[in-house]
Amino acid sequence: MSENCAIRVRDVKKSYKVFPDKSNTIKERALQMRRNRYEEHCVLNGITFDIYKGESVGLIGENGCGKSTTLKLLTKIIFPDSGTIEINGRVSSLLELGAGFHPDMSGRENIYTNAAIFGLKRKEIDKRIDSIIEFSELQDCIDNPIRTYSSGMYMRLAFSVAINVNADILLVDEILAVGDVSFQKKCMDKIEEIKKGGTTIVLVSHSRGQIESICDRVVWLDNGTVKEIGNAKEINACYNDWMEERRLEKVRALQREKRGESELDNVAETFNKLTIRNGNGKIRFTRVWLEDEEGKPQEILGIGNDFWIKAEYKNNIVDPAVIMSIAITRQDGVLCYATNNVNAGKAFLRLDSNGTVAVAVRNCNLLSGTYMVNIAFVSTEGDVYDDLQRVLFFSIDSPNHEQGVCRLECEWQ
Repeated sequence: MSENCAIRVRDVKKSYKVFPDKSNTIKERALQMRRNRYEEHCVLNGITFDIYKGESVGLIGENGCGKSTTLKLLTKIIFPDSGTIEINGRVSSLLELGAGFHPDMSGRENIYTNAAIFGLKRKEIDKRIDSIIEFSELQDCIDNPIRTYSSGMYMRLAFSVAINVNADILLVDEILAVGDVSFQKKCMDKIEEIKKGGTTIVLVSHSRGQIESICDRVVWLDNGTVKEIGNAKEINACYNDWMEERRLEKVRALQREKRGESELDNVAETFNKLTIRNGNGKIRFTRVWLEDEEGKPQEILGIGNDFWIKAEYKNNIVDPAVIMSIAITRQDGVLCYATNNVNAGKAFLRLDSNGTVAVAVRNCNLLSGTYMVNIAFVSTEGDVYDDLQRVLFFSIDSPNHEQGVCRLECEWQ
């Protein structure tokens, strides 16, 4: 392993044996005697990656993909079935905070015990104990038994010990939500300070903000294998889109089950994979698209542009009175604008058996970003004929650096 490499993982595999429930009666024990039955559960199936000194790397993936197992392998709490793991430097881990704390010992005594587990000698702990206690903000009760501590105080003390070890490599597993908001901010600031000091950090988190603010790269684990490795923001965005698509697939499956496999079951797929469809289907959209002022289909618009949202439909009701609504949301779910023809002062729509409806959006002052369009037909009594969420995606491209949802007209004096 090169001197610049802090962690080197090569073709690591890890499985667990899952045994059935223990016998509860003498008869069950007799019948299951000599039957050492178990299932082999593969958690990691040949993962390989390198982490370099001073680098911050995030491990992302859905629950059960092997993130925590990977950290436990790096700390040598458990060992791989095959493959190699090489570590270059002292390791401090924030996996299960407070592991090894004794409830009848005081906070001060537990600091010495826990720091010793991390490999610190008595003289090293003596030098750091004041800073550990100060960081935990538990000066008034540090000599009380920790069984008298609240769960938040307990976690504060454990975090303070682990974060002040001054290790070469810091492993963090979903524990940055420690204590109140003020202390959480203090913990994040400490992580940033450690990062700037050149410590190698490996972070497991489901928080997109934490991953992107702390990590330079991410390793995306999926079903025990490495799916992607790369830039934190780019890979994290792909991962979140992938997770959203999986969530929506489950939502659509539940909707199909509720409506008993109706004719609307596969219609959403004609739009895009992220579209969710609701409604009784008596009137339904067959095509939805966006055009610029020249009638050309567009997916990217400039700030302040005009555009049209157009939709073709099929109507199975004789002369219905219909309300059509549209909504534009930002990709993170923030509602930017919603309206319908009645709110706009128009009469109820009278639809033919099929046709096209259109809504013109003038001087769109949304700022740079990706946006989604929802569109629906509803009866005057509130019955939903067709409701398409996330049916269209479009982007606003602006050269300036304004922030927020929309541009406001400002005059500087």
